[in-house]
Amino acid sequence: MTGWIGVDRSLWSRLRLHSTMPLRTLIVDDEPIARQVLREELGLMNGVEVIGEADNGAKALDQIARHKPDLVLLDLQMPAMSGFEVVSSIRRGSHMPVIVIVTAYDSYAVQAFEAGAIDYLLKPVGQKRLRQAVERASRVSGRQAADQLAQLQEIAAPGPGPRPRKIVGKVGEEYFLLDATEILAFQAEGDLVWIVTARKKYLATQTLKIIEQRLGRSSFQRIHRNALINVDHVRKMSALSSQRWLITLSNDQQFVASKRRAHGLRELLSE
Repeated sequence: MTGWIGVDRSLWSRLRLHSTMPLRTLIVDDEPIARQVLREELGLMNGVEVIGEADNGAKALDQIARHKPDLVLLDLQMPAMSGFEVVSSIRRGSHMPVIVIVTAYDSYAVQAFEAGAIDYLLKPVGQKRLRQAVERASRVSGRQAADQLAQLQEIAAPGPGPRPRKIVGKVGEEYFLLDATEILAFQAEGDLVWIVTARKKYLATQTLKIIEQRLGRSSFQRIHRNALINVDHVRKMSALSSQRWLITLSNDQQFVASKRRAHGLRELLSE
């Protein structure tokens, strides 16, 4: 089916940035009240058209194939077919809409981003947060959607080589994709791990050990059991004693490293 003569709908939807076409949205949730709330909230937004609803994964796939929506608001916990199974099936098809996960569970964020979701909303979803997700989806849909999703899928498991990874950080109920190059350090405080950037801190969604493994061979170096720093942001190293060194980063934050750890760090800096 075409929007204009000779222009496939899926291609036309990617040119949204230069058009006034509404963001065609499909709501997928097995709870009628949850679908109703999303439909009503979306109805208050300009530039959004709800083209259908589905209460299970099979119906969602059928509607996606028939209507080719630009955006799918997708629940994860559904009978018979989970939201992740829906995404996996979509990726094997010819049309890949923008995916925003809407769920009551906060433990699947990393997996959702790895699957290709561009945002992760926790129920109950406030109108402000939903609007942010829709605006983000509109921007992605208006550009090369396939390219954008491919970039998000780069959060995959680590492999050989120094390629930077994407890291998921959380502030309140919002999740952010951070480039490894903008991260100065990871700092553990008890069960929490903080992602330190030049401007703010984010809460990591994984342990320090897992983050270190995911980064693989990169510019990050463990200098303490509670600290992993980006050597590209090291400004100064000062000897505190014969056994300890003080590491100062570009944001003036300081870490103490043992002589052994500092020696490995100096070797990296001299390469």
